[in-house]
Amino acid sequence: MQQFVNNNGVVVEADKPVITYNNRAFCYGDALFETIRITNNKPQFLKDHIQRLHKGMAVFKMDPDSRLNEQYFEDVIKELANKNEIGSDGRVRLTVYRNSGGLYTPEDNGVSFLIEATALEEKGYVLNAKGYTVDLYPEYTKPRNALSTIKSANSAIYVLAGLYKKAHALDDCLLSNDKGHIIESISSNIFAVKNGVLYTAPVADGCLEGVMRKKIMELAKKNRMAVEEVSILQNVVLSADELFLTNAMRGIRWVVAYKQKRYFNNTSKILTEQLNELVSGE
Repeated sequence: MQQFVNNNGVVVEADKPVITYNNRAFCYGDALFETIRITNNKPQFLKDHIQRLHKGMAVFKMDPDSRLNEQYFEDVIKELANKNEIGSDGRVRLTVYRNSGGLYTPEDNGVSFLIEATALEEKGYVLNAKGYTVDLYPEYTKPRNALSTIKSANSAIYVLAGLYKKAHALDDCLLSNDKGHIIESISSNIFAVKNGVLYTAPVADGCLEGVMRKKIMELAKKNRMAVEEVSILQNVVLSADELFLTNAMRGIRWVVAYKQKRYFNNTSKILTEQLNELVSGE
């Protein structure tokens, strides 16, 4: 079946060229992106995604664009999902990039966008049956600054961590910052659970300010689970009862093994149920 993308407001065939050789996302990674889950035929947590997008645009000093609002993107995402015959659930990638011109120094701070949409087989958020095996990525660390907290196309450390994961037959890798604090995984935020309390790295430590991270914290507090944003040292991970990862596409992925430590998944099950109740009511 022919697939389509939305290129700056125009729906075009996905297998046709949509960017030029001097596109700044391609040349310099001068772009931001959001990965958005469609569930029950609706883009989930879109307000949070668009707010994060605008925050990233401000950090990148891209010009504000009145088009790029929640209602507009909801309309064009639904249009594209319908065009690509996506049923209940799908994956959307929204990329916003600075307009072409200039070398490292841009000539134009205006932006354009590209939206992709593909179907997912799973309906709703499904907790992984087999727990993840993870380890620490040792080669590079993330700095603690605003660039580390936004979802940009500058993804070299995640690519290299992905190669390390593959080479060592892991399900994911944990990343640390320049102070040795564990902050996230390749594509997810991290939560440790100890005696019923959830611990997650603060954004100030350099982790991505994840949309699902925010939702899980809200759900936990709603269910009277204590949540603490604290720097995560290795001893915290090794002493935890549970460890799980969160992102907007998959919800929660529970970890069974980190080094010699083994974990349970009771909290992951509870929060996954709560998450599905939340999106079914939206």
